Amino acid sequence: MKQAIVARTDVGMGTGKLAAQVAHASLSAYERADDRARKRWKGGGQKKVVLKGSSERELYELSEIADRERLPNAVIRDAGHTQLEPGTVTALAIGPADEELVDRVTGELSLL
Repeated sequence: MKQAIVARTDVGMGTGKLAAQVAHASLSAYERADDRARKRWKGGGQKKVVLKGSSERELYELSEIADRERLPNAVIRDAGHTQLEPGTVTALAIGPADEELVDRVTGELSLL
């Protein structure tokens, strides 16, 4: 079991903002997973990887692929209270799901 979080690298988020957006994405996708997947992931150590995303378009394309594969996923939009404009897409989480299924969607991306 694994979860992949894709964070945009083209919007200039600071380290703290990036960490918060990754956390939002992780929790939001986790909440969309079924009970069985959540239990298996938690029991297996909650494996996560954080990957580089280059654009809003890329995150939406990956989300559409995840939807077709029936993988839980969540696109995160920033509220705009600090560094970014309101509604800026910052991150996408896919999973928790079987590692090979998540890799089918995100396997070509680089680690952040």
